[in-house]
Amino acid sequence: MSLQLWETLKEAITVYTGLSPATFFTLLALLWAVYYVVSGLFGSPDTHHQPRSSAVEQTQPLPPPVQLGEISEDDLKQYDGTDAQKPLLMAIKGQIYDVSQSRMFYGPGGPYALFAGKDASRALAKMSFEDKDLTGDISGLGPFELEALQDWEYKFMSKYVKVGTIKKDVTVTDGESAETKEGGDAKPAEDGPSETTSAVRSEETPSTNDAAKEE
Repeated sequence: MSLQLWETLKEAITVYTGLSPATFFTLLALLWAVYYVVSGLFGSPDTHHQPRSSAVEQTQPLPPPVQLGEISEDDLKQYDGTDAQKPLLMAIKGQIYDVSQSRMFYGPGGPYALFAGKDASRALAKMSFEDKDLTGDISGLGPFELEALQDWEYKFMSKYVKVGTIKKDVTVTDGESAETKEGGDAKPAEDGPSETTSAVRSEETPSTNDAAKEE
């Protein structure tokens, strides 16, 4: 069957081109070589080298995760992927994970890039992309939202390396305690009359015995 097709093709080449099959395929190969050379001369060099460079970038191994310990939310913002020399980090429920291996999702230009460098617990629980939900505050969430957040946390724990925690700032001012204490001491004086006022009233009001003597 294949031999019949080949004989038919050779006859068609000879009839329509007037060339022998060997000459026809030789000319076809020469035309393809000329096209390749011309396109290489006038084409942009970036077009030819871009796929190779991108492939090299993808095959480069990622550096091992670096443990950061306890850092503030402001420090976490430095790892949002804008600096390629730094790891790509993200936090859930105060726990920081290295998501550098999923840079296509959480890096600049990715669908979840706005979560990088932040504790996005509330946004993940609500599947929200609003700026007001880009916070670690999960108060007021419903049971279904908390369950969704728990699923995200399990996913991150199984897939990514934990590299630190977010430092929670708890400030206690002594001034408030002092004001409360002073207010508590001064309250009885406001509720009842002072000793000085009572003494003045007793001097101004004559006693019953003195009134009887004057009569």
